[in-house]
Amino acid sequence: MKTYELIAPCHFGLEAVLKKEIYELGYEITKVEDGRVTFEGDAEAICRANIFLRTAERILLKTGQFHAETFEELFQGIKKIPWEEYIPENGKFWVTKASSIKSKLFSPSDIQSIVKKAMVERMKQRYRKEWFEENGDSYPLRLFLMKDEVTVAIDTSGESLHKRGYRTLASKAPITETLAAALILLTPWRQDRILVDPFCGSGTFPIEAAMMAANIAPGMNRSFTAENWTTLIDKKLWYGAVEEAGDLVNTDISVDIQGYDIDGEIVKAARDNARRAGVDHLIHFQQRSVSQLNHPKKYGFLITNPPYGERLEEREALPRLYGEIGEALKRLDSWSAYVITSYEAAERDIGRKAEKNRKIYNGMLKTYFYQFLGPKPPKRNPVHQTASRRDIL
Repeated sequence: MKTYELIAPCHFGLEAVLKKEIYELGYEITKVEDGRVTFEGDAEAICRANIFLRTAERILLKTGQFHAETFEELFQGIKKIPWEEYIPENGKFWVTKASSIKSKLFSPSDIQSIVKKAMVERMKQRYRKEWFEENGDSYPLRLFLMKDEVTVAIDTSGESLHKRGYRTLASKAPITETLAAALILLTPWRQDRILVDPFCGSGTFPIEAAMMAANIAPGMNRSFTAENWTTLIDKKLWYGAVEEAGDLVNTDISVDIQGYDIDGEIVKAARDNARRAGVDHLIHFQQRSVSQLNHPKKYGFLITNPPYGERLEEREALPRLYGEIGEALKRLDSWSAYVITSYEAAERDIGRKAEKNRKIYNGMLKTYFYQFLGPKPPKRNPVHQTASRRDIL
């Protein structure tokens, strides 16, 4: 089977998390850059990457790379790419996005126009016709220009992979599913430890955690643009990847995942989202403020996305709100807390300096992932573990 270079964009600062995911799927990484990871894979890899990767924004099929400082060089570079190997005669093709950083060519609209013309010229030569109806399946293109180096790829995903299909109503400042998954994977949380999100909003952190615990692949209940590319990807490969994902699901598990929010309507929406994700039985949602946060269990995890203060009236309430987070952490003195926020005074108002702090871009917004680390739980006695396993058997 033919091998391709596949590009997986992700949030800036979370490349290492995506890289680990790709390795665990069994594919070789060829390049890691700011905001994207490139790896090698065949047609089956396109299916599996779209269905299984939790932290990738989309999967792009790389078709070419070349240097271009003028529109003529861009035109000729695009024209040399064997588009007939990817796009059928009736395929619909266009540049859905062109980004340029530190390059002489910087106008997205001009880049898009030149690329389209060059592709049409190539297709004319290969298909020996002057006009293309483009009434077939879609082949949306994405271009990246970095220091005059042009990377060209076809988007296999369609809608961004953060759209798992379970979230219909979002809270005021939602965190995307891919970002939530990446942040959870940055922590040492495992399904045998309690996880609480006291600002759960539409439930993204608890739902993503529950999907991980139940081994539910994030893309198994949605569709992808490349499903219709039968000249490139056999339909059986998609069926096989979905079947593989289905075989791995185990919702008959015991976990302690909780989500709180002060807004009762949002809590109701979070429950509905969890139901659509198939994990509502694994999460306890409750209308509750962070000031009420307490728990008898030790060594738990608090993972949350509190308000940032986008509006003036909210900003004035932030010192008190983050102070309440600090008070909760004093009560939960054996817990670890992971807080993503753009609020610069978070550590000051929480009353504690984070052991670790990671800068992450949530879209264009610079945020900080503060990690307040609690003590490690005592190691379990391996003798007792063996005995209990033997008793079960």
